[in-house]
Amino acid sequence: MRNSELKDFLDSKVFQYNNPKFIESDPIQIPHQFSNKEDIEISGFLTATIAWGNRKSIINNSRKMMDLLDNAPYDFVINHQETDLKKLENFVHRTFNGIDLITFISGLKHVYKNHKGLESVFEKYAEKTSLQNAIHEYKKVFFEIEHLPRTQKHISDPLKNSAAKRINMFLRWMVRPNTTGVDFGIWKNIKPSQLSCPLDIHSGNVARKLGLLNRKQNDAKALQELDNSLRAMDSNDPVKYDFALFGLGVFEKF
Repeated sequence: MRNSELKDFLDSKVFQYNNPKFIESDPIQIPHQFSNKEDIEISGFLTATIAWGNRKSIINNSRKMMDLLDNAPYDFVINHQETDLKKLENFVHRTFNGIDLITFISGLKHVYKNHKGLESVFEKYAEKTSLQNAIHEYKKVFFEIEHLPRTQKHISDPLKNSAAKRINMFLRWMVRPNTTGVDFGIWKNIKPSQLSCPLDIHSGNVARKLGLLNRKQNDAKALQELDNSLRAMDSNDPVKYDFALFGLGVFEKF
């Protein structure tokens, strides 16, 4: 397949999957329950944090998290008392447990109270063509609070060669414009051109079959290679192709 044919093929798949029907089976439906910016950010961040494994389980457990936060995540993060955290102790999604959730609530409160919020931290450390260093710096800011070392594994670090799939997915949700009703576009000072593809087993395998990626591991080096391939097709909005790669892998078993 020539480059122009590949671009046309993937553009058609973006059109097919980047629409509100995508939301019905995707964890992005959780932040779509909210209209307040901070509620969208926090629900999106927590949902993306547990976005590995069975998708139904991800969605169900994300709903449980929102219920535990009284379906008012920003208000809970900012105004909770120590006694309010007790009900979070029994939460579990795979290796993310109640202690981790309580730590994340404290980390988010620290980010909003002392660093002007999620968007502000990522904007501060964003580089012109990438947010991977910003993810690294965000993790440092987030864990300035007291925490168990084990909880750090739930925010990946690109500078330690992680593809950081879940947090790159969260950033896509926040940054890409809401032109088709899927992503939110509520972060106005970071450009879609700075985003990286949420690289996972599905998107990685499809990318390799299409010749967009040669590296076998799904790590930071593979992400850089895939980013370069996608930016060659659309330098302004490369991550739109996440819909094509994911859809081909999950829905079409490409």
